[in-house]
Amino acid sequence: MGRTLDTRAHVTRLLQRTGFGAAPDAVDAAEKAGFEATLERVLGEAHDAGAEATPAPEPGPLPPRNSKRKEQKEKEGAGSPEPMPSASGAAKDPKNDPVRKEYRKELRRQRAEVTLWWLERMVAADRPWAEKRTLLWHNHWATSIQKVKSGAAMLRQNETLRRLGGGDFRTLARAMVVDPALMVWLDADGSTAKAPNENLGRELMELFVLGVGNYTETDVRQAAAALTGWTLDRHSTPWKARFRPRRHDQGQQTVVGETADFSARTLIDHLVSLPDSHAHVAGRMWGALVSNENKPSKTALARVTAAYGKNRDTTAMFRAMFTDDAFADSGNVLVKQPVEYVVGSLRALGVRPSKLPEKAREQLLTRTLAGLGQVPFAPESVGGWPAGAAWLTTSAAQVRIGFAQGLVRHADLGDVEDASAKERPGLLARKLGIGAWGDATRGVLNAAARDPHKVTALALTAPEHLVLS
Repeated sequence: MGRTLDTRAHVTRLLQRTGFGAAPDAVDAAEKAGFEATLERVLGEAHDAGAEATPAPEPGPLPPRNSKRKEQKEKEGAGSPEPMPSASGAAKDPKNDPVRKEYRKELRRQRAEVTLWWLERMVAADRPWAEKRTLLWHNHWATSIQKVKSGAAMLRQNETLRRLGGGDFRTLARAMVVDPALMVWLDADGSTAKAPNENLGRELMELFVLGVGNYTETDVRQAAAALTGWTLDRHSTPWKARFRPRRHDQGQQTVVGETADFSARTLIDHLVSLPDSHAHVAGRMWGALVSNENKPSKTALARVTAAYGKNRDTTAMFRAMFTDDAFADSGNVLVKQPVEYVVGSLRALGVRPSKLPEKAREQLLTRTLAGLGQVPFAPESVGGWPAGAAWLTTSAAQVRIGFAQGLVRHADLGDVEDASAKERPGLLARKLGIGAWGDATRGVLNAAARDPHKVTALALTAPEHLVLS
């Protein structure tokens, strides 16, 4: 156990880890109110004018993916058609099919649209815990638009995570197991009794609900049978999941010690009731909010899972984590994920994504997050994004430098410009929610302090700004 944080550092940590930074005025107010009152305000439900001013877009259906001739052959069961001959008799390259080109163009537009919208909402939110919590659940139920290929389906999942992410985990899991985007991502669409697909059943137990080592391969096969019969109606926007009883594997299955004629709903009810599920969910969130390196002690885990309880109350679980002694341990520092870093920097400098010129949005947001390895709606795998020092690579450092230099060109640095060179490093520490610069960083900032743009860019890439202290 390291040094316990003082009140100001404690509330700063709370604001940082439940949001995307700690603005000076917010820290001042939190210090005055105290940790407990601040925690209740953060976790409480209330009107958020900033978030509500950023309504979700409506991407609509995608255009046809293939030429009419190819679609017709697929409907007739002819499989993949031969390349279409051109007027000269040569085979036509499918990549140059104008219908396919239009489809890919619209999919790219939808992906950019939903990504910009969520970044805008994270920056605009007055009460950012709801967005931070949604980001945590997005990483937990990791689903990518790269395979789903529907902005509308990804937005629907995002809203489900936001709406249900602070309540009963069972309710969230029930919704997610038949979520259209997750079904496509894990090949559950069209899984039948004759040909059950095991992907969703496996990841449901390994990553989402139970954790590695708490199930067997037989459990995976039996869970896959329980999840058969679900299909997607892709004619609606967004897509809808529909149950087809005739395609379901009727009869009993035995999954992790329980035998029943499981449905998707009752399978979830069984799995989330298990003690291993409580510990798994709590452990993953502990790693994201308290410490990625130090697992909870037996006492801490027992306390957190007791708060989570038989009602699987995720807000009670989060509260127990934030009030644990480990949360106040100065040694439990977290490395910021790229989204946290980018959104926090935008909030600190008062830059709204929607106000940036289109070219600047592409450079500062899309390319930066792609270069850093974390683009919302596009995790690299079902396991979600990495954590900790994995973000602190040499290539990532170069990307952050480019981001910082670009951001200061679009930020209003009037307060930095008005301050004296001597005052600027301290002012920037407050703006970025940093208690104090280390000796090495302070030396670098002092040397650059005469140039307000240069010193601000350096502060944005300083080690102290890359962590959630």
